[in-house]
Amino acid sequence: MDWLQKTLVIALVSTSAAAWIVSQVFQAGMMNSMMAPYDTVSVLLFVAVWTAGMAAMMFPAISPIVLLYNKLVKNSNSNATLVVEGGRYPVKMTLFVGCYLAVWALTGLALLYGWSMLLNTAVAATGLSTFIYGAILIAAGAYQFSPLKAKCLGYCESPMSFFMRRWRKGTAGAVTMGTYHGLYCLGCCWPYFLIMVALGWMNILWMALFAGIIFGEKMWSRGIWVARAAGIGLAIAGTITALGVVDISTGHDAMVEQEMPAMDMEDPNPAQEQTDDSMSGMDAQEPAQDQMSDDKMSGMDT
Repeated sequence: MDWLQKTLVIALVSTSAAAWIVSQVFQAGMMNSMMAPYDTVSVLLFVAVWTAGMAAMMFPAISPIVLLYNKLVKNSNSNATLVVEGGRYPVKMTLFVGCYLAVWALTGLALLYGWSMLLNTAVAATGLSTFIYGAILIAAGAYQFSPLKAKCLGYCESPMSFFMRRWRKGTAGAVTMGTYHGLYCLGCCWPYFLIMVALGWMNILWMALFAGIIFGEKMWSRGIWVARAAGIGLAIAGTITALGVVDISTGHDAMVEQEMPAMDMEDPNPAQEQTDDSMSGMDAQEPAQDQMSDDKMSGMDT
């Protein structure tokens, strides 16, 4: 491993570590932004923290393909000094990784609006949150056994196979290959992130668990067995959730419950206050009326 490859490994690991910190520091803001998907600032915050989370979880797993891309770029030049000449190499590497992250950023937007506009509406309209969440887990588990999962994982766990099929030269090639690699990773891992967003599981424990599963899938030559083991676990969790044995809807529902008391405290019912004032005024008038009646009776007796 030459100095450039060592630099890449250090950069990937450092970026991943920094992204873990960022994703946790702004986790509460990200979850709250899911409650306001039509606010521009909230959406930008969600995308930024989501992309940082993807870098934290995915960079260790994609390090082999990044290192192989570095090697292929070097070998494509007759003179090794051309690797960094004119800034072409840094641009290609930045575009390759950047387009990979762009795919995940757009995926985050799709999941955000899919949750806010579809899933949230379905839960509110039917009240069958337990069944819906269970169905999501079962579907995610079933996908782990699908041919598409196996095909995408094959390209992710074998970087050479990916480049033999998708290799393109130049800067445009870096954009194309980075996008394709992002799509293949999306094909492998989207159920994990659908679960994290739909169920509000964006805390560090679930992120670490899914990151470990993804790392095992991509780094082990028999990663498909890791995927299938995870699929069995998800299917079991979904079944017992749909049957009402356990309640997993703690993430998003907890945020809603926290906001409702705050609204009650900040916005008391003005109609109730007005009614209370009216009742107080009536209570104050009743003694005066009783006093007037007593005075009239005394005058008649006289």
